[in-house]
Amino acid sequence: MVGRNSTPTNQKAEIEAIILALEWATQRYEELDSSPNLLVKINSDSRYAVNCMNEWIAKWSRNGWQNSKGWDVANRDLLQRAADLEEVVKQYGTVQYIWIPREKNTLADRYCNDALNRSDDD
Repeated sequence: MVGRNSTPTNQKAEIEAIILALEWATQRYEELDSSPNLLVKINSDSRYAVNCMNEWIAKWSRNGWQNSKGWDVANRDLLQRAADLEEVVKQYGTVQYIWIPREKNTLADRYCNDALNRSDDD
């Protein structure tokens, strides 16, 4: 997802993971034959990503995507995409972003590494 001319960073990867989770939730919901109330819980070991989604995006949006120092918000394109997807999911229910310590996130890391290893084999 990161543009070809964009430098990859951990922060970008964490926001991209949220984007992927929101896209997945939306796609799965649209495949259902019924319309239950959706509750999406996204756990992340990135305080940055969780704080962006829970606290900062609303402030930045109101401030014209300027941070508290008056600078342009980093990763604005990804954050806006995540916010747009969140709005889609909220049409179906609610979204929660939960910070968890890195040592409690080993299962997610294993799944990601397994997926990367499979893609390397292709």
